[in-house]
Amino acid sequence: MGKHDQAAGLRVLRPAKPVQVIAVASGKGGVGKTSVSVNLSTAMAQSGKQVMLLDGDLGLANVDVMLGLQPTCNLANVLEGKCTLDETILMGPSGLMVIPASSGKKNMAELNRAENAGLIRAFSELSRPIDVLVIDTAAGIADSVISFTQAAQEVIVVICNDPASLTDAYALIKVLNRDHGVERVQVLANMVQNLTEAKEVHENLRRVAERFLDVTLNFMGFVPQDEWLKRAIRRQQPVVQAYPNSAAALAFAGLAKKAESWGLPKGARGNLEFFVERLVERGTGQLAGVAV
Repeated sequence: MGKHDQAAGLRVLRPAKPVQVIAVASGKGGVGKTSVSVNLSTAMAQSGKQVMLLDGDLGLANVDVMLGLQPTCNLANVLEGKCTLDETILMGPSGLMVIPASSGKKNMAELNRAENAGLIRAFSELSRPIDVLVIDTAAGIADSVISFTQAAQEVIVVICNDPASLTDAYALIKVLNRDHGVERVQVLANMVQNLTEAKEVHENLRRVAERFLDVTLNFMGFVPQDEWLKRAIRRQQPVVQAYPNSAAALAFAGLAKKAESWGLPKGARGNLEFFVERLVERGTGQLAGVAV
């Protein structure tokens, strides 16, 4: 049975449920992307959503480390047929479901046909209800980043007030827009002093991007520089759990509400299986002409 027929057959057995898929990316490392992914996911879970966080950094996985979790199997083991996707899921704070990746795994675009079909089957057979899937992608413009961001409905690009961060963020957005048709990006300013600085950083990036690219850069918000966030990272806990009244935690709570306001996709194109089909097919270049 082909992978399309296989996934379609599974959907007949279980009606598709719309799932909000959000990819978190950054042009370079060191801007706090994984911290944003972890805290945004946890804050959405605290609001009552069924949230799954997928560690999409297939080369340098670290979501499990940030949360102090001990995986016994991971996404690589699923692709090898050693365990099911359900068996990889770790329970994090506030009911957050975490799918760990493994360090050193080849990029999504390099998976072979059997692994592609296995990934679709794994997500199709997932028994747990999910409202939101957040993907913590690798930093930069690796093939896996392109695949994840194209397949997601919303892309958050994390930046900070640093020339290298802005330059690399622009490079990422340029590739996503010019080569892969991504027309809208949510920009989140991290580790800034206040709203004024955050909007200035966003405006610097927006001015250049919208001048040379056919893309809209929405200002999602900001997370302030906060010592409590650093303490939470050292404790291997989300700041929204460890220090819920801190400035960073309150910022993440607001960002979660904004993300929830984006709403769920409507119709079959919003189900989780279709997301994975788009992911693996774009990874192998088979749907280059299909708009996301």
